[in-house]
Amino acid sequence: MAKNKCPECPTCMPEWLAAFGDLMSLLLCFFVLLLSMSSMDAKKVSEAIGSLAGAMSVLEGGIQTEVSKKMQQSATPIEAQEETTEQVNRVTEAIKELNEMQDVGQGAGPTVSLQEAQDGFAIELPASLLFKSGSATIQNEDMLLFLKRIALIIGELPSETVVSVRGHTDDRGPDARSPYKDNWELSSARAIAVLQELILDGVDPKRLSAAGYAEFSAKATNATESGREQNRRVEIHFIGGSLKDKPKVQQTVLDKAVSR
Repeated sequence: MAKNKCPECPTCMPEWLAAFGDLMSLLLCFFVLLLSMSSMDAKKVSEAIGSLAGAMSVLEGGIQTEVSKKMQQSATPIEAQEETTEQVNRVTEAIKELNEMQDVGQGAGPTVSLQEAQDGFAIELPASLLFKSGSATIQNEDMLLFLKRIALIIGELPSETVVSVRGHTDDRGPDARSPYKDNWELSSARAIAVLQELILDGVDPKRLSAAGYAEFSAKATNATESGREQNRRVEIHFIGGSLKDKPKVQQTVLDKAVSR
């Protein structure tokens, strides 16, 4: 009697696939247990679902979801970097380069400086770098180039920024060869000379003003030659906003520029 052949068994799944299925089942049970033990805020879940549906434009029946005030994020305004800060840094760089050239060409001597002022900031120009004794004619080529750079920077400042040029002298009056009879005339003429140079270099005259203070705004003693040299100067003041209504700020432009 012939023996019946054993039917071929169907191909089973790989062993690794069975193990993988068991692992997925265990993970699913684990997350179900976690979910069952956690506490859910129905309101927050509703808000989240509503926000998602609104973002996907699938709101039904015109229903609008409203996020609670606690969930709303207030936009933080981005503070725009003040244009003035960048320009102050450019002025500082121009002063540094000028002083380096003066040191190389003439040795240690008076230097241009940037000063904090009550109404903004000011560039302090020693009179000896601009004029001869008793004169109000600018003859230093390096200073003329420096004023050209300052004029370009002024043109990039906000339109409400105005520039005041102020001349100062020591307590000694002009000598007999000077065309100016006293320090009022000399200090005013020197301030106007710098102002006119800025106008020639393209600064809008409406933004400029000039004044002479003679010897009555001294920054050092007139009892010594070094003190008198410090008093003989021309200052270029940069004033933000209106001259009549200047807001008081907690931090000056110079402070912000140095901190960056």
